[in-house]
Amino acid sequence: MLLNDVVWTRPVTIRLQCGLERTFTGVYDALDFLENEWPLRHGERHERAVKTCSGALNGFVPAVIARDAFMAACLEAGMPAVMAPWKVKPNFHPPGTVRTAAI
Repeated sequence: MLLNDVVWTRPVTIRLQCGLERTFTGVYDALDFLENEWPLRHGERHERAVKTCSGALNGFVPAVIARDAFMAACLEAGMPAVMAPWKVKPNFHPPGTVRTAAI
């Protein structure tokens, strides 16, 4: 992670056009992808995402706005976000504890 990176509280995982999934943890990774690996160059949401991510790295735009712009650009390009399943904590009872109901 770079010193000037802005990390998102929730990473973004997208499904690339080839079917692979890729996870982005912050604004710098997203901007690098937008500028260097993007499959479409002239989409309206792509341009907005580049400007928004640049603004976030410079401290002018909140990270959550940059994240939303990046996700919108990905959707426009046919690369939807992949929703990670929520991790459910197991219902664990320490050994030796027994729960009984009074009759």
